[in-house]
Amino acid sequence: MNKEMQLADVVATLRDGMTIGFGGWGPRRKPMALVREILRSDLKDLTLVAYGGPEIGMLCAAGKVKRVIYGFVSLDFIPIEPFFRKAREAGGTESSELDEGLLLLGLQAAGHRLPFLPTRVGLGSDVMAINPTFKTVASPYEDGETLLAMPAIKLDVALIHVTRADRLGNTQTDGPDPFFDGLFARAADRCYVTTEELVDRLDHSNPDKAKSQLFERAFVTGVVEAPLGAHPTTAHELYGWDTEHLRAYTALANEQGGWQRYFDTYVAGSEATYADRVGGADRIRGLPIPTF
Repeated sequence: MNKEMQLADVVATLRDGMTIGFGGWGPRRKPMALVREILRSDLKDLTLVAYGGPEIGMLCAAGKVKRVIYGFVSLDFIPIEPFFRKAREAGGTESSELDEGLLLLGLQAAGHRLPFLPTRVGLGSDVMAINPTFKTVASPYEDGETLLAMPAIKLDVALIHVTRADRLGNTQTDGPDPFFDGLFARAADRCYVTTEELVDRLDHSNPDKAKSQLFERAFVTGVVEAPLGAHPTTAHELYGWDTEHLRAYTALANEQGGWQRYFDTYVAGSEATYADRVGGADRIRGLPIPTF
């Protein structure tokens, strides 16, 4: 029952052409340690599914992406992720732009093992025009209403970052915005989580902590202990996003060879020394948590 793994072990299970979903949203709770391990690998032709943040831009910049299915790709205080913008404008990747609610419904359908879920979302808009494979369905009841049949978004793998986990695959996610991680876990054939803290067995006697388990351990294939593994995104309520780092990252998107410079400075090498390369563990733990 011990599901503990290492970052390299997880990436070794991935294959070219897979559909990979990323938990978190925007610059919040992204499994960035795993993203960096993918960046160090030879993986390519990936389809990415996310309420996207820097994971999407970095993987696009590295030439590992065939298609992106997204509700948005943003760094929040930087409205559009800069390297994703660059890839999108260059036409280097296929894009499926969805309303945030449609992405949610697509993941729900996959999690329920349904081919689609009916919705009014998108009808009368350009959603159908920019997603020409979408179809409509007539209600079988007396109303006969025409609805959009949002297709299931089936994931080969989900990658999620949590606050703490145990070796059995139980997880807890602190903070005010857990939102969609459970949908990604249930929509995937396999789910790997990185965690700030790994213990033998989580204590669920505290009702508030019990409620922070967003998906059942049966969905978890492997658990990786990765302290500070969400940087440069937030890990509520442990550290905030790294504004200084993300601004420097954004500036590099406008420079010739900017991505290679970022990769060589922060990603190349081992994850063990990543925190030192971005200013040290104490600096990361001191990053203020954004409030809204």
